[in-house]
Amino acid sequence: MNSEAKKYWAPQAWVQGAWAYDVLLGVDHGGNWSQVQAHASADQKAAAVALKGAVLPGLVNAHSHAFQRAIAGLTERRSSGAGAADDFWSWRDRMYSAANRITPEQLEAIASQLYAELLAGGYTQVCEFHYLHNALDGTPCADPAELSLALVRAAQRTGMGLTLLPTLYMRSGFTATGLREDQRRFASTPDSILRVVEAVQAQTQGNPRINVGVAIHSLRAVSPAALIELAAYAQRRGLPVHIHIAEQTQEVDDCLAHTRQRPIEWLLNHVEVDARWNLVHATHTTPAELAGVQARGASIVICPATEANLGDGVFDLPGYAALQGVWSVGSDSHVTRRWSEELRLLEYSQRLTLRKRNVAAQTMGPLSSAAALVQAAMGGGTHATGLALGGIAVGQRADFCVLDPQSPSLLGVPADHVLDALVFSSPDARFESVHVAGQPAHTHNDPGFVRAMHALWGA
Repeated sequence: MNSEAKKYWAPQAWVQGAWAYDVLLGVDHGGNWSQVQAHASADQKAAAVALKGAVLPGLVNAHSHAFQRAIAGLTERRSSGAGAADDFWSWRDRMYSAANRITPEQLEAIASQLYAELLAGGYTQVCEFHYLHNALDGTPCADPAELSLALVRAAQRTGMGLTLLPTLYMRSGFTATGLREDQRRFASTPDSILRVVEAVQAQTQGNPRINVGVAIHSLRAVSPAALIELAAYAQRRGLPVHIHIAEQTQEVDDCLAHTRQRPIEWLLNHVEVDARWNLVHATHTTPAELAGVQARGASIVICPATEANLGDGVFDLPGYAALQGVWSVGSDSHVTRRWSEELRLLEYSQRLTLRKRNVAAQTMGPLSSAAALVQAAMGGGTHATGLALGGIAVGQRADFCVLDPQSPSLLGVPADHVLDALVFSSPDARFESVHVAGQPAHTHNDPGFVRAMHALWGA
């Protein structure tokens, strides 16, 4: 998929962790950056398309369950009945009610709306941790990739970059032999995941915005043999691998009871974890586990808004940052859909826990907490996707967002504080436009979304 070569001029652009000014930006026919030049001359500026606001790289959303956009705002009422609890597990039961209603057509509409919202929030690639595989009655679809291809079509409609992660899900817990009735749509095997990977690759060949990896739902949801089989396939094919791990204390306790090891401890001891691996959440860790993740070159995916919404806990950012560990950010259940809000919540959770300010800046080095967070999240994007998404630099994919300089939170802010205001000043600054692989993306509402929501939940 070739695009028209273009040149842009930006008053300022975020380049290699700092603001550059009067920047000439060249995009080649393949949708990659071909030129990044600060202090452009008047003649160079005259020959380029002028962008009105500051330019930022698009960020990777490294963890998404698109269908859960359908329950955003619908799980915030307390459970009723004597002894009823409100925790991750009660939320999960409500989430299953959506998973068991959504048709492929509704999934496409919901994902199209979601991807437009994520683009408007500054994300330009999304890692879709996709475990909704089967028909409504739980039987295999005639086309095993039917629901996966609904997500591909949604990405193509909006221009969103997509890393599809067909997810292995085989059992309901460590001691279970199969899935619960309400998990029937998730059923898969290593072989069925391979078929989905190959089908999607065949459908999207030559599209620089779309690629494929694999995911393992969790240690509790797969057998060790199946996990190792799928991991070996991913290693042979050079695919990124994602796994939910150590999100909830009960999960850690169950793993200890069953294996006598903590989840990350078990993974590091039994699997050839390397730089292709992305450990989603890792909320409950020990220093030794974090050191092990960093030593293997693996990455952690932090989802601050969802982890707060579900009562998971707070990730040990200072401990991992001290090791120079790689991490990315995701919106998971999509209670928020802007990376600026995810990064703000990540920093604020650290401040609340540690009773300190500017934790990211103190632990990562840059003067600005916003700069520290953005650089780190951007750095983990390549690990999460396996794509050249390292920001505004020659050879990287030309994903970028143009800030609206008339956003109230940016008015009167000195140029070198724009990123700080974007992350830490509300209301959130708007992006005037978003480009993926050099092409403008769509950020408007999907007309089918409301119809899908009404069909699921009523008017």
